[in-house]
Amino acid sequence: MENGTDSRSKRKRVKEVSNPNGELSFEQYLKSNVQEVEQALPGYVPANWDIPSSLRESFLYSLMAGGKRLRPILVLAAAESVGGQAETALPAACAIEMIHTYSLVHDDLPAMDNDDFRRGKPTNHKLYGEAMAILAGDALLTHAFYTVVQASRKHGASAEAVLTVVEELAQYAGLSGMVGGQAADMLGEQGQTTLEQLQYIHEHKTGDLIVASLRAGGHIAGANAEQIEALTTFGRKIGMAFQIQDDVLDVEGEQAMIGKPVGSDEKSGKVTFPYFMGMDASKREIEQLTCEAKEALTAGSIPYPERLLQLADYLMKRNH
Repeated sequence: MENGTDSRSKRKRVKEVSNPNGELSFEQYLKSNVQEVEQALPGYVPANWDIPSSLRESFLYSLMAGGKRLRPILVLAAAESVGGQAETALPAACAIEMIHTYSLVHDDLPAMDNDDFRRGKPTNHKLYGEAMAILAGDALLTHAFYTVVQASRKHGASAEAVLTVVEELAQYAGLSGMVGGQAADMLGEQGQTTLEQLQYIHEHKTGDLIVASLRAGGHIAGANAEQIEALTTFGRKIGMAFQIQDDVLDVEGEQAMIGKPVGSDEKSGKVTFPYFMGMDASKREIEQLTCEAKEALTAGSIPYPERLLQLADYLMKRNH
């Protein structure tokens, strides 16, 4: 992509002024990758496509609404951790962000979580109506698969690797993955859902797309089976820790930071880890899972785990 070269040049310039060793600090690395993803995302919608203006606006409103961009950054960091190029994995990173965004648009709908705000801004259906929000979510999901193919078309990733990523995205985002987890979440309620059922919800609703992100970066970079397994274990652990941290922040966080009213989970009757375990035990579980995630990367199969290790620590300490 044309703006990919500009982005890489910008990243190189940042490196040159970061420190004498030419290494980005973690904060600079994070910011650089977020900027690269956000610059690339709208470019994956071909300018010559004839799209109804309201649909295009609704699609881009949620896609470009900001956020941590965690999943695409995991794709890029996973590719780099096994010696691959982040540029080649960028289409897969953007594709997974589209899938994540579609899930948020649909989760916010009145028939689902019925939320008025997302990341401190009005949710898609509040601005564009329920019908257009549903269609924007549909478009984000389907366009993700167009986008991931561009890793081969435009960046030279092997067709076999892209085929594997497409297959895994359909699985991890679908019936037995994220959608299955969302269905279980809707069926659960306080006083009826067990801790084991809550773990299932978190593993699939949140964790599966995190695992898919890491595996996608690994596949695109040519990771071997042992490396893919290590990335998968890392993803499973940080995915669960990430969701438990969300549960904790819903109780202790600041509304301005988390982008929704504090205590909204409890008010809506959602089951959370603090509901079962209490706050202190939940925080200890986050630390333990993060430690186990890092151990999966330092066992020897991942040659360059540093950025993923930093991401694990960052997620454990986040406040939004």
